[in-house]
Parts: sequence; C-alpha cells; structure tokens
Amino acid sequence: MRNDLDLDAIIEDYLLGKLNSQETEAFEQLRLNDATVDHKVVSHKVFLHTMEEYAQQLRLKEQLDIFHSEIDVETLSSQLGPHPSRIVQLWRRHKSAIAVAASFIALSFVSIYSIQHNSQQADKFVQLSKNVTNAVKTQNNLIRKISSDNLPTNKQSNPGNFGGTGFAVSTNGYIATNLHVIKDADSVYIQNSEGESFKVKVVHRDSEYDIAILKIDDKHFKNLAALPYTIKKNSTGVGENVYTWGYPKDDAVLGEGYVSSKSGFIGDTTQYQVAIPLNPGNSGGPLLDNNGNLVGIISGKETSAEGASFAIKSKYILEAMRAIPQDSLGRKLTVDKKSILSGMKRAKQIQKLQDYVFMIKVYN
Repeated sequence: MRNDLDLDAIIEDYLLGKLNSQETEAFEQLRLNDATVDHKVVSHKVFLHTMEEYAQQLRLKEQLDIFHSEIDVETLSSQLGPHPSRIVQLWRRHKSAIAVAASFIALSFVSIYSIQHNSQQADKFVQLSKNVTNAVKTQNNLIRKISSDNLPTNKQSNPGNFGGTGFAVSTNGYIATNLHVIKDADSVYIQNSEGESFKVKVVHRDSEYDIAILKIDDKHFKNLAALPYTIKKNSTGVGENVYTWGYPKDDAVLGEGYVSSKSGFIGDTTQYQVAIPLNPGNSGGPLLDNNGNLVGIISGKETSAEGASFAIKSKYILEAMRAIPQDSLGRKLTVDKKSILSGMKRAKQIQKLQDYVFMIKVYN
C-alpha cells in the first residue's frame, strides 16, 4: 500500500529537481499511469507557486522598508532648488503616509510586470459556480418561471446563494455536476427548461475530481425519455470541435469551440483545456463533441486568458457513476455506443439536449 506521506515527499523532491534522472523517469511514468498521483503533483505545484509569490512579496516589503529608513531628507532638500523648505515640511509631516503610498505603487508595478512576464505563475483558476445575492439579482431576473408547489415557502422568494448547471446521467433522476457547485449546501434544487423545480439530494461526492452525483427526490418528477447522448470512454483529440449547454443566466446558453489541449490548468491531465468563453453558472455543464458524445464536465477557467476554460474528462464521470449502486441507476448512460444526436445539425441537437440539462440552485 502506498504511503501518502512518502508520496508527498517524493512529489516535492520531484518539483524541486532533487530526484536523479532515473528516479525522475520512474516518477513521470507513475504520473502517466496513475491519475491520482498526477492530480497530487498539479495541486502541490500550485501550492509551491503560491508560497513563492508570497515570499517574493515579503522580500519586496523588507527592501522597501530599508529604502524608506535610509532616505536622507537634508541631502534631498539641497538638491531641490531654491524653495526646499515647503517640501521638507511636507515630507516630515506626511512621511509615513508617503512611505505607505510608495509601497503600494511599487507593489502595483511589480504585480503588473509579473502578470505580463510571468503569466504561468500569475494565472488563477476560477471555478464557474454562480454566486447570487438579492442585492445583485432579484428572483425575477434570475428565474424565468418556477413551480411554487415544488419549493418550500421559505425558498419561494429566495433565488438561492449559488448556481450552476447539471445534466442527467440516467432516466430516473440521477444528475452529474461539479462538487464545488453544491458544496456545503443546506438544500439543493434543480430547475428544468420548462421552469419546473425539483428537490435533489447529494448521493456521491468526489473531491479528488470535483464531481458530485445528485438524485431527484421529488414526487412531482417523472422519468425522462432515453438519454440522447453517450459517454466517451476514450480521450478527445486536440482540435476536435466541442460545445456546452449551461446556465450562466436564467436562459440556457450555447458555447462552442474546440479542445485546445489534452491537459488542463498547470498541466492537470484529468482535464481538457477548451477554447470556449464561459461565465459563472457554467460549472457542471456537459461538454459534448459534434457526434453527441459526452466528453467532459465544465469546471472552471483561467483568469488571464480569454476563452481558456477547463473540463474534467468524461472517464471520471464513469468512475463517479460506479460508486452508485448499479441497480438503482436504472437505464444508465451508455458508453461508446452511437448517440441519438449523431448526424444532427447543432440546432436540432440542442432541441434534443435541453430536457436533460438543468439549472442548479443551492441554498445555505
């Protein structure tokens, strides 16, 4: 059995270049064969980058403090021309405030330079769940129509604290989404394209790959017809056209693009990078190819690169579904069979797809 403490030490030595060539080659092979190990490497790399950025800021602050303490006011005044007294008085009266201001100005220039010239370190991964408050969005702006019979009284006037997207993985009410969309929720509801809301419960959480499986727990829900898409077990190639259907606003929105990399944020091999502009609310939405195969779940985007978004690969949806008792799934999502959507034009695909993609509303 692998010792996680030993593994963490090896990962750190690997990232710091302390392994010899033979050890490095063996560890990189382990990353290729074990997605969990690769995910740990990516997470630790992000942590080390964050710590280095913090250390750089501390060193800069120390240098600025030394600089401020060494400023010679008398020498400065002798170089300012015939009227130095007013400047000297201003300095003596406001030197603390001026020092602080100078620090902020210097830090701002360093931050701008860092973003422009060290973008890989400065880039941030943003999850695309949607934070909703009554001060920003009213219920009428957020929700087009809602079946009040399906919501408790205290939630009929509340649009929810967070929002996202989910999609069906079975005909009898199992829904896949991102874990970060529903994490720490007191209650979760989904809303279909007709504006009907249904109570759901969380039946599986996978924090390693940021996947959650929900189950509709509502007497008003009727089973869906056969799912129009299949799940793709193999990887999708760079340059392949893909699209998503999700809820960054009250009406579902189509996003189209292509797979731009077979790895995600900072080389995470559990994700694809996709060239699709996305917004908060898209988290948990399905990513499909032109043939109607489900290839991933939308999870986040890079803050400094327009259109650089990320999706968790579809094989991890399969892993999450295996954690659900197979007899309870009923007619589950098929794998590597021909999709009903195959050969249809995009508008027709969306028409078939819309009944299987849901807005998720979270209440805390």
